[in-house]
Parts: sequence; C-alpha cells; structure tokens
Amino acid sequence: MQTTSITTPDTTPDTKLATGFSRRSVLGSAAAVGGAALGIGALTAGATPARAAGQRTMVNQAFEAHEIVRIGLIGLGNRGSGMARGWADIPGAHVVAVCDIRADRAKRVADDLVARGKTRPKEYGGERGSFKQMLDREELDLVYIATPWEFHYDQARNSMLAGAHVAVELPIATELNELWDLVNTSEMTRKHLLLAENCSYGRNELAMLKMAHEGVFGDITHGAGGYLHDLRALLFNDGYYTDDWRRLWHTRSTASFYPMHGLAPIAAAMDINRGDRAVTLAATATAPRGLADYRERFVPRDHRSWKEEYINGDRISCEITTSGGRTISAEHNVSQPRPYSRINSIEGSRGLFEDYVGGDSTGARVYAEPLHSGDTWRGFKELRQEFDHWLWKELEDDASGSGHGGMDYILQWRLIQTMRAGLVPDIDVYDSAMWCSPVPLSVESLAKKGKPVEIPDFTRGNWRKPRVGLDSRQTEMPPVP
Repeated sequence: MQTTSITTPDTTPDTKLATGFSRRSVLGSAAAVGGAALGIGALTAGATPARAAGQRTMVNQAFEAHEIVRIGLIGLGNRGSGMARGWADIPGAHVVAVCDIRADRAKRVADDLVARGKTRPKEYGGERGSFKQMLDREELDLVYIATPWEFHYDQARNSMLAGAHVAVELPIATELNELWDLVNTSEMTRKHLLLAENCSYGRNELAMLKMAHEGVFGDITHGAGGYLHDLRALLFNDGYYTDDWRRLWHTRSTASFYPMHGLAPIAAAMDINRGDRAVTLAATATAPRGLADYRERFVPRDHRSWKEEYINGDRISCEITTSGGRTISAEHNVSQPRPYSRINSIEGSRGLFEDYVGGDSTGARVYAEPLHSGDTWRGFKELRQEFDHWLWKELEDDASGSGHGGMDYILQWRLIQTMRAGLVPDIDVYDSAMWCSPVPLSVESLAKKGKPVEIPDFTRGNWRKPRVGLDSRQTEMPPVP
C-alpha cells in the first residue's frame, strides 16, 4: 500500500480533513502514516521529536461549530454501555453508530437506545477490526472509546485519521511513542483528542479549582492525587473485565497504570501546560502482595488465575516536580483492602484543602488564612457553596441520576456543548498526554531504581503561555446553534 502524507488545511477553525483525501483513503493509509512518518522512533523520557512539515499546535484551537454532534461509540462493556445512555441523552448529541468486538453488545446497546426513544444507531461488531468499518462508513463528529487499555492508541489514532474528534477513556495510550504519535496525529489532522477524565468535573474538584485560581490557597506549592480503589473482587470476577484484561496487566509490568483520576484535577489547579510544566517523575513501588493474597483466600484452585504471576507492585508512587518549583504526588493502588480515595489535596502559602477525610457532607476539609485561625480544620460545605462551579449550579438536577455522582453527565454535557458552540476544549491532547505519561515513565524510573526521569514537553514550548483550561472562567454556557 502506497504511503500517503497529510496536508493541513488553512482554515480557522479547521473544518476539513486533509485536502484531497476521502475517509476511506485516509483509513486505508493509516498503517502507513505511523510513528516513523511523524518523526517518532524509539523515544526516551524527555525526548521531543521535531514537528513534521505542515504540523502545527492545537493550543487554543477551537472546535468547528456543530448543530448536532454525531457520535460513534467503540467499546460497549461495563463502562461503554453505561456511558452510551448519557451520550444519547445530552441535548444536541446523536449516537449514530455503536461498535464492540462482541456483536451482541452492539445490538443490546442499540436496543436500549431505541427503548429510550432514540433513533436506532448502526451496529458494528464481531471482529477486532469492526471499528474501522464504522469509521470508514459513518460520518462522525466525535468518537468515544471505552475499550481495554491496549486498544486505545490504535482506535484513537484511526478515529482522528478518519476525520473525527476523539474522547478516550483512561489512559489514551500506555507507551511514550504512542503518546507522541497521538499528539502529532492530532496536530496533523486538526482533530482534538482528549482524555475523558470525568473526575476533573467532580463537584469538589471544580470548587477546589476555582479556589486555587482565585488565590484562596495563596501560591500553590504541592498537590496529591491518585486512584486508591479496592478492585480485587472485580479483578477476579469472571464476568466483569472481558477476558480478564485488567487483571492481566498486573502480570505484564510494574507501572502506575491509572493515576489520572487524581493527577488531572491537581494538574489543572496548578495550570500545568498553561503557565507551568511537569518536568521530572520519580517512581517507587511496593512488593506485589495483594492480588496473590486475595487469590489464596478466595479463588478456587482450579481457576485460570492460578497460572498467573502478579508482578505489579500494590502501591506505585510517583513524585512529580514542575518548572515552577511545585511538587505533585500521584498514587496508584487497586490491590489492597481500603476505602475508596482519589486523595485530591492541595496546599499553598495561605492554606490547604484535603478531600476523602470524612468531615462534613462533602467529605473534605479546608484551612485557609485569613478565613480560618487557630490551626483547626474547617468543613468544606460553606466554601463549596461559595465557590461552586457554574456547571454544577446549572446541571445538578440533570446530572443527579448519572454515573459517579453526576460527573459523567457533566463531562458529556460540557464536551458536546463546547463542540456545538465552537469553543476551545477544556482538556486538550497535551493535557491528556501529560496526565497519562506516568504509565510509561513510571516503568522507566523504576528500571533506574527510582531515579527521576524527564517528562516530555508535549506542548513543545507552548506551556509558557498562560491560557484558560479546565476552569473555563465562564459563568454560563455561551449560545449554541
């Protein structure tokens, strides 16, 4: 197959895929236009590949305005099927196609949407490559990907090459060269790729973000976040993770697989990529004990998991430093008994905030001068009311029945309305790559016995320019078509 190159149309905002390429021809050449064509070989931490000719930044690049956002869904397991209803219920969104390697799942989701009064989406499935048929045949504005981690990169990349913007569940990719390739493909195709980080839209997280940006905590110096969730029962549940995909990752590598839920809100509060930059990461890992211990106590000896050896440490800790002299602690632990926590804490020269500590009905506590004195923690309820984000004020009733306390709906609604209004996305490909970089970088640091490794500058210098990010600083949604 002949290798083709992609030229960038000169439009503002960019509204067309590469001039002269049909959806089918671009998909057909996707395998050829790979990392090598975009200047990526074997990358080490900190290395910055040069931009290819015609490639330019997506910083401050707005979506083209849409009256209706046509959505294709790839991956309809636990997460994907749950989110399908949310996408279909968002004003201005239309789920036109659904795809899963198991065709019965596509039919089940299509049936469910019809039962909810929606137009029946086209169904694709039955093969690993069925998603390419969907991309080839359907005119899609947005593709949402909720498949096992190992498929995210290829599906996201092909979706952009097919002319669609992409929202990907965590992580967008697991290898450094893949992260760079997604950045470069986004810049080449002029299509946005964003991590579907619902926790960035949590009510506490958005209130904390507003407080940080309004100076309540003074100069921010440190933050901590993570994903501390006892998944042992689900990991050994034969019906939950298809083909045991998530448990098997613990047999392949020692890495911080999934710290983004806690890392992303802290990075947003610090304006990482928007005036500051994460520059180094140092990782440590405990011994792998939790999964083997759980198996010993609760899993029958004839279960297939007894052939597995778990090598990923129970707790992976990443210490990140920034150009502005800040530090971030990012944790990952899904293998031990514990109450759920994303940690979600931040501190600065005038105060601090800590989440998941009990306290009042918000579960958080705060101490900030001059509001507080006497070195005594205060509940967060009153301050959250004062700094409640406009998204929650406007959407609380609609979001109340959605997943994860409403933040799934907030994420979906905000993305669709941002696309309809032709705005710059809250989360861009550079945020997404940085938030996911602890996955490969933790492996590299651990291989060097915990020594710091450089975090790539995915923005290629554009981080120095302060700009609006997740906190839109808006007070309401601008008009949409």
